[in-house]
Amino acid sequence: MIEFNQVSLQRGTSFLLQGASLRIHDGQKMALIGANGAGKSSLFALLNGELQVDGGDLDIPAKWRIAHMRQEAEASTRSAVDYVMDGDTDYRRIEAGIANAQDDHDLTRWMDAMEAHQGYQVPVKAEQLLHGLGFQQSDMQRPVTDFSGGWRIRLNLAQALMTPSDLLLLDEPTNHLDLEATLWLEQWLKKYPGTLLFISHDRDFIDAVAGHIVHLYQQQLVLYPGNYSAYERIRAEKLAQQQTLFEKQQTRVKEIEQFVARFRAKASKAKQAQSRLKELQRMELIAPAHVDSPFRFEFPCTEKVSTPLLTLDHATLGYPSRTILENVNFSIVPGHRVGLLGPNGAGKSTLLKTLCQDNPLLAGEQTHGEFLKIGYFAQHQLESLDVNATPALTLQRIKPQASDQEIRNFLGGFGFSGDKALEIIAPFSGGEKSRLALACVAWQSPNLLILDEPTNHLDIEMREALAMALQNFPGAILIVSHDRHLLKSTVDEYWLVDQGHVRAFDGDLEDYHQYLQKKDAQPASEITGAEVSSKPVDRKEQKRLEAELRQKLAPLKKKLDAAEKRMEKIQQTLSVIEEKMSDTSLYDAAKKDELNDLIQQQGKLKSELDDVEAEWMELSEEMENFSG
Repeated sequence: MIEFNQVSLQRGTSFLLQGASLRIHDGQKMALIGANGAGKSSLFALLNGELQVDGGDLDIPAKWRIAHMRQEAEASTRSAVDYVMDGDTDYRRIEAGIANAQDDHDLTRWMDAMEAHQGYQVPVKAEQLLHGLGFQQSDMQRPVTDFSGGWRIRLNLAQALMTPSDLLLLDEPTNHLDLEATLWLEQWLKKYPGTLLFISHDRDFIDAVAGHIVHLYQQQLVLYPGNYSAYERIRAEKLAQQQTLFEKQQTRVKEIEQFVARFRAKASKAKQAQSRLKELQRMELIAPAHVDSPFRFEFPCTEKVSTPLLTLDHATLGYPSRTILENVNFSIVPGHRVGLLGPNGAGKSTLLKTLCQDNPLLAGEQTHGEFLKIGYFAQHQLESLDVNATPALTLQRIKPQASDQEIRNFLGGFGFSGDKALEIIAPFSGGEKSRLALACVAWQSPNLLILDEPTNHLDIEMREALAMALQNFPGAILIVSHDRHLLKSTVDEYWLVDQGHVRAFDGDLEDYHQYLQKKDAQPASEITGAEVSSKPVDRKEQKRLEAELRQKLAPLKKKLDAAEKRMEKIQQTLSVIEEKMSDTSLYDAAKKDELNDLIQQQGKLKSELDDVEAEWMELSEEMENFSG
């Protein structure tokens, strides 16, 4: 067991921890959360022996082996697999003993030690870790120096997982992973037998792995039972008890309710509709937990639009020396909201770069609408920021006619308030630079957002604000992200980029996880494609088929419309009741009967709403099945 007893930790003149207490029991899996700069990484350094407490006591079992994920991208000439195997220092010590044995007796002793350590499985385990994290067999013998910074961080993660440990410390382990590697890591960590403490801003990853949440807040370590979703509910209840935040909470909830109502009216595919509606309703429930977030912004959309915004026709994508994608056909229209799925290296980023004309087409045709205006976010844009400028100057260069106050107001929503908007960018953290790059995209008022891993380096509060902003964006969205919460709450459909093609994926992220498991279990040629449309995405053809089916679906559509009207009416009545219940005088003893009556009405209406929503889901599913 690890015990923090009235621990204080000071950095400079500021306290990161002050009289903080916490117990971590053997085998627990805990996620450490908190605002950027709160001291999460310093806490890890404390546990790892790199820092000492400034007050109180920190007790860690003396015999515990601690493994941690290094953040530095080392420029080693060792092969990838050897670099990972170096994490098992006992194996390397035994290996050296065998190589330097002085006699047969000494050699036998070291060979017995290797047998006891199960050392002959170490190279196999290292390769398995590398495969799980997205490395190919051809990568195993490549030197570490051959890999980019992000891939070297993956090697550091593999090395940490390779290290035999009783306590595993992981700082942002999913930051440089794609969705496939993130799902693999989840499964690995669930089976890890030791004590796990990790920092992550990926809420779905936390939900899948953590059994407890430790919130580093106001120099204290606040323990919450359950995963991140449970933490949000508990924290929302605590904040609701503070009267000063009550009105803000109600405003936030109403905004999410509007998203839910808007999506319900537009939903066309039952599988995606069910997944997205559940996510929106969950956002409605947890919105109060984020009411004190410092981030609040929108993506303005240019008034002029074209239909379609962009079209690829029989396109071949890639590079002069290598073709990546062939016969790509699709159109993107206003309101289109698409998430791209597919393994690392399959061509997702190549597709996005081609749409933004960073990469020329190898063959075929790309057509842009007259009023197309793309807002493109990619990690390389962080590097292209002028680090000698300020956030205010950066936006002013994009729109010279904007007033200083307009720029300052806009930057405030991205966390650059007051003097922060006038500070030089050079010392900014990765998270601050990512927020500024997103602000630059939003500042251009695009009608098509193309986002390539926009949540890297962003904390949970900023990710929540980004999801809200994308919900409210009226233009089209094309997004690649390993953040499943962001995908589930902002996109209406998925396209699969794999094996040289772009195809519609008929399902949600759970279906995609099953598709990956099936793909791993058998050769690609045996996958029937039940989960994946056999034809490339073709919006024009899709519209034609929808028109043919309209008459056949009319009776179902009528029932569906009736269910939607009933839900809308119930929601309106609920809003009236909830507005009455927000009157604090209603909670006086003299009005107890009136309050109880309203509570009963509210409960009855919520139950009725659940029934009507279930009917709506069934009708939507029936329509989808009918339409094939």
